Amino acid sequence: MTTTERRMPATISDERTALEDWLDFHRATLAQKVAGLDEEQLREASVPPSTLTLMGLVRHMAEVERSWFRRCLAREDAPPIYYSDEDLDRDINVTAADSWEEAYATWQAEIAAARDAARGRSLDDLGFAAHRKKEFDLRWIYLHMIEEYARHNGHADLIRERIDGATGA
Repeated sequence: MTTTERRMPATISDERTALEDWLDFHRATLAQKVAGLDEEQLREASVPPSTLTLMGLVRHMAEVERSWFRRCLAREDAPPIYYSDEDLDRDINVTAADSWEEAYATWQAEIAAARDAARGRSLDDLGFAAHRKKEFDLRWIYLHMIEEYARHNGHADLIRERIDGATGA
């Protein structure tokens, strides 16, 4: 796993830069929350009966990146990575067959694909989310992704503290 530098967004910038920088800040925050843990720790559930783990959060965020940037914005035919109609929580619910190496690599690949999908588009460009049956502009997608990461980074904070006492970042 590579180390991700987390850079605080500028306090004065244009809208596009602010949105991209805040999303990258939250992506880097999750990367810091999982850094330095072994496979067993990354599989450790938060608080039973919850099955939420740091590995599950990373897998979930790979799905979310894919859904909003590739499926919605770029209108790609990009099927789910982990979940299915039969198991909608398969991204969160990791099994013994799942590996951290694969989960992290997939998440990073989806972040790269998301950046590619957004590159060259206006904040006013529209995508279509079939699961919601409506259009969303890129601005809304960025804001939603920032919210999604911020919420799950709060979960990651608590899980990480429970695992080894690490707080902050």
